Amino acid sequence: MAITKAGVRQRAEAAIAIDAVVTEGRSLDWALARADEKLDPADRSMVRMLCFGCLRYHWQLRAQLRMLLERPLKARDSVIESLLIVGFFQLSDTRVPDHAAVSTTVDAARLLRRPKYAGLINAVLRNYMRRNISESEAQDDEARFNHPAWLIEHLRKDWPDHWQQIISANNDRAPMWLRVNGQHMTAAAYQQAHAIDGQLLPGADQALRLEKPAAVDELPGFELGHLSVQDAAAQMAAPWLLAGHPDGVVRVLDACAAPGGKTCHLLELLGADADLTAIDNDKKRLTSIQENLARLGMDATVLAADASKPGEWWNGVGFDRILLDAPCSATGVIRRHPDIKLLRRQEDIHALARRQRQMLAALWALLNPGGRLLYVTCSVLVEENEAVVGDFLSTHTDAREDRVLHDYNIRDLMYDKTPGFQVLPGTQGMDGFYFASLEKVSG
Repeated sequence: MAITKAGVRQRAEAAIAIDAVVTEGRSLDWALARADEKLDPADRSMVRMLCFGCLRYHWQLRAQLRMLLERPLKARDSVIESLLIVGFFQLSDTRVPDHAAVSTTVDAARLLRRPKYAGLINAVLRNYMRRNISESEAQDDEARFNHPAWLIEHLRKDWPDHWQQIISANNDRAPMWLRVNGQHMTAAAYQQAHAIDGQLLPGADQALRLEKPAAVDELPGFELGHLSVQDAAAQMAAPWLLAGHPDGVVRVLDACAAPGGKTCHLLELLGADADLTAIDNDKKRLTSIQENLARLGMDATVLAADASKPGEWWNGVGFDRILLDAPCSATGVIRRHPDIKLLRRQEDIHALARRQRQMLAALWALLNPGGRLLYVTCSVLVEENEAVVGDFLSTHTDAREDRVLHDYNIRDLMYDKTPGFQVLPGTQGMDGFYFASLEKVSG
């Protein structure tokens, strides 16, 4: 009975979390954090699996539901629609036995204080099994590709030869990547020392992709700062920014630094003489930077600051290297955050591009002559990437693009853009990232 009650609670909390994303516009991280407060630790992984799956295949599952409901549910009962989607996902994409999927989902309606829907849920789920509705029966593009129409159109326009590849990658589960701290050992040495089942990636020398995800507290050396969790594409930023830097102290600015993965990677490469300032506009997220620094035993100047308004925080001393990991649509990391497909809107892209231009222009004034600024986004959209950098280069005569890659091995992992370089999601299991290296011309 205890297992049954736990299963019912899992389905109910998953439905609540999904409904918060779909109807309230909440992030999945926020919704899962709220669910965790009410769940035993043993139940959380199941709730996450259900939420990620239902949001990943949102449009397909909703289209199938519309085919089976005689009339739409009332808006105040939208959580029941999300619960039905949870039931569909269990029946079509998990190893949960059919009878358990149906019974726990039906009972979850009672836990959600909507017992009048128990009969409807039972009937719809059993009809779903009998009809065995295929993906092909949902004919519109949103249901076929599980992306909003505006994003499908953007991807078709920006990537005419690769848009379906991007969409397919977005709908996959993301692997878990580690960044091994080079101050302790190489990724290859860590893999060998601990018999880790995973893959190395030439061009991202500290990266190790695990064959199966693992809890961080189970990873040897994690608490000692010997490794961190970071996608391999994100790991390209720090060595790219620092490539060819002179010996000795280099002043580095990490703008929009939270949660601190790139900050710590920069410090691992710079060593004890590092002079690094990390800023982020979100005061709450500064905690994650401090926690990462403490775990790795490193130090940096951490400020709550707006990168587009340096007059409010800059002390007037220039930087030799600036990493601008600009806020963006995050369309390159959708497989890790499937709620992006529901939360992001067409108009957001224009607003983000304006913000990116403001940050790039403001931070350029802080860069010393001969210094380098690396512009990075986890977007795959032209409007946020080469359009932003291209406009900047056309209006700043003291800026030029440096197209010399810091590691020859990464050339085959990226597409040349004008300007910049793009890693597409799914390439060697990596997330989608854009990079443009800009140098300030001396004199």
